[in-house]
Amino acid sequence: MTKSVTGSEILLESLRRQSVKVIFGLPGGAVLPLYDALYSAGIRHLLVRHEQAAAFAADGYARVTGKPGVCLVTSGPGATNLLTGLTSALMDSIPVVALTGQVPASLIGKDAFQEADTVGMALPSTKRAFLVRKAADIPSVIQQAFEIAVSGRPGPVLVDFPKSVLVEKAEPSYPAGTETDRPRRLREWNEGEVRRAVDMILESSQPLLYVGGGIISAGASGELRELAELAQIPVTTTLMGLGSFPSSHPLSLGMLGMHGAYATNTAVCHCDLMIAVGARFDDRVTGRIDGFAPNARKIHLDVDPSEINKNVRVDLALVGDAHETLQALVSEIRRRRSFSISPERHQWLQRIGSWKAEYPLAYDKYSNIVKPQYVIEAVSRIAKDDAIIAVDVGQHQMWAAQFYNFRQPRTWLSSSGLGTMGYGFPAAVGAQMAFPDRQVIAFLGDGGFQMTLNDLATIVQYRVPVKIAVINNRSLGMVRQWQEIFFEKRYCDTDLNFSPDFVKLAESYGIRGRRVEHRADVEEAIHDFLNDREPRLIDFWVDPAENCYPIVPPGASLGEMMVGPPRFLEEEEVLDDLWAV
Repeated sequence: MTKSVTGSEILLESLRRQSVKVIFGLPGGAVLPLYDALYSAGIRHLLVRHEQAAAFAADGYARVTGKPGVCLVTSGPGATNLLTGLTSALMDSIPVVALTGQVPASLIGKDAFQEADTVGMALPSTKRAFLVRKAADIPSVIQQAFEIAVSGRPGPVLVDFPKSVLVEKAEPSYPAGTETDRPRRLREWNEGEVRRAVDMILESSQPLLYVGGGIISAGASGELRELAELAQIPVTTTLMGLGSFPSSHPLSLGMLGMHGAYATNTAVCHCDLMIAVGARFDDRVTGRIDGFAPNARKIHLDVDPSEINKNVRVDLALVGDAHETLQALVSEIRRRRSFSISPERHQWLQRIGSWKAEYPLAYDKYSNIVKPQYVIEAVSRIAKDDAIIAVDVGQHQMWAAQFYNFRQPRTWLSSSGLGTMGYGFPAAVGAQMAFPDRQVIAFLGDGGFQMTLNDLATIVQYRVPVKIAVINNRSLGMVRQWQEIFFEKRYCDTDLNFSPDFVKLAESYGIRGRRVEHRADVEEAIHDFLNDREPRLIDFWVDPAENCYPIVPPGASLGEMMVGPPRFLEEEEVLDDLWAV
């Protein structure tokens, strides 16, 4: 006969059966019975200093492992503080399982202390939200939560536990399956549609692969590279897709969109076939819709049928797992033994090369003032090939996307869809817990860092060797840039000159810190920074006037990007122009 145990013990056993190794959380009254059982459960728990950090850390863990990250908080404010992190995970299709406490079942709906309608609030921020009503239901609910998190299009799931359920005793019955390691993927395409897609690929002269985070979720980077090399198709990625294709590959165009390179966005404007894989035609990618790849036929590969024709009309949709779909395309191309690369396609690659040479990503490499792009490039040269890079949100995020040399998938952590400041540092903590022996480097703005820097205590307490590189321009840089370019330099509340001394702050937590103010000191500081297995911080005082280019203005198409600062005509040039008229 099965022994009767508490709901808390049933929950922890259910998590063990899902191979959960670490939980990120913060205790409180409604989950105290669970923390009491966790005391001797054999699952590691990291105490964060704010519940939002628990969600971000679980997100970072999930991005680098491909397995659900788990966070645990109490009822009321504990649960509401998770919602930003869960919304970010939903936007970026990241599998997270959030466990929240709730007031006893008999008090639900009576405005009890720290009661909130957690499930109701979580519904728009998750794939599914559960309220567990009986301890005996816990095994099946947890099994469902983990399956839903990784199945189809991945995303977060929340499970809410009334305190009464955590202390209730029951005889558990666990599902026969254990760890959810084989996600279910929808497939709607047929062989005829694959043949049609290959016909379109072979007929095109100027094709382009546009890939997003779905490539990484599906583990399809190898198939992507095989298709690109076989058919000689250049590859551009979204912010979420960075790492899915090596940055240094001859066919790589890097990131497209609002801060995409000139050659990349120009290629989008001139391609005659766009193959979108695991991407959703986000507004930051497309710019003005009617100017996005206006002359191209479009094929869309995605696991989520709701994304098809949502933002951009396509000519052919292949709904299914990217790994399986790309394999099918490659197999069909190889089956056609007469296939060869046309002269027009070689010319297309040469044109793209000329655009790269004409307007490369550039900055002043001779300035003694520390340029943020130089810091990113130096870290990229010095860090190991499998280093994991986490970023916050803003200019430094875009510079990292532009100038870091990405070599492998699952090495890039960015709150891309929701654009959540405060994400980068706790996400790096989650990634480091997944891979304790790898380099994890967090590029943080001085604005975003101040939103979650209290978890410096966490990395000291648990000796988590995250490396923190603050790209400090003493302002909310991206907001300031927009005020400069689009709002006539009417700077309003973007000044961060009253921020703390980050080096002294780090040292107050027992973390070695260093400030770098001169270009000549950058590389030596980075070598030293990456040379040990301790948490470290460097405060790079970068040029406060540096802006991130290219940029596509709001309401413009990719072809209307600004490759550099606006050019203001001198008085004599204005007169010359008037005389010319």
